[in-house]
Amino acid sequence: MKQIEVSIMGQSYLLGCPDGGEERLREAVAQVDREMCAIRDSGKLKARERIAVLAALNLAYILTDRPAQATATSAAPSRTADETLPAPEYLDQLIQRLDQALDSDGHLI
Repeated sequence: MKQIEVSIMGQSYLLGCPDGGEERLREAVAQVDREMCAIRDSGKLKARERIAVLAALNLAYILTDRPAQATATSAAPSRTADETLPAPEYLDQLIQRLDQALDSDGHLI
């Protein structure tokens, strides 16, 4: 297993990576970095932990929608990243739910 150094929101991480998987891992890191930076830049959240949780929820939402998209649009051109993002209202609801959950005790688990 190989180790590669990556950066997410300006913080460096050393990650283990199977041989031949470097490109996929770098693409995944880039996607996580874009998502987290977009949330941070929106100005609604400051805490890195909350940004990470919301980014994970957003990416999971996108992934759970992919099988339906693949079936419905198998012959259609692929969508851009902006077209697969949840609606702003949905994101606001997720932020509120996350704030409520974390405000109760400050811990995710």
